[in-house]
Amino acid sequence: MRLSAEGLVVMLSNRSTLVAPINMTEFPRYVEALDFLQRINTRLAAQNRTGAEIRKMEAAAKAFEKACESRDYLAMSSTNSDFHMSIAAAGKNPYLANAYRSLLDDGRRILHMHFDYIDSSETEVLLGSEHQKMIEAIRNRDVKLADQLAHEHTRQFHSRFVAFLSAKYTEDFDYDLSMPPTNA
Repeated sequence: MRLSAEGLVVMLSNRSTLVAPINMTEFPRYVEALDFLQRINTRLAAQNRTGAEIRKMEAAAKAFEKACESRDYLAMSSTNSDFHMSIAAAGKNPYLANAYRSLLDDGRRILHMHFDYIDSSETEVLLGSEHQKMIEAIRNRDVKLADQLAHEHTRQFHSRFVAFLSAKYTEDFDYDLSMPPTNA
């Protein structure tokens, strides 16, 4: 019932339950909302953070790095959310933090595809310095830079996911379209 309320499963009248489809037509609106909430929560964190909250961000960033090293997508998704929610907590606006948590939770299935694409890419790297740069801007109370880095972080997610959607996988095998199919 909880998964249904969260939109993660669809309960059919014959009592069957299916995983809810991802509505890709809403992806641009999702990214728009994510960008706004990520930026405002990061700006607020730069204004309102404490030393203890910086340490929580650093611990969450390290946990994410460790999950990336093990290529455990569930742990990566969870620790990524923990990192971003540590920033939201430092912003000290529970309404914006709760909305942000909801968006992060909604995007977890997309994030798994995102991680898989990056992990299998020859040009993308799974782990960059984005989280550390965000922490540094927050530590320095540089609101403008924190906002810019949060925006770039969202844009990077968006760009990588669009690249995943447009990836071509036909290079993996030889095929000749000029040959008629055989009826064996």
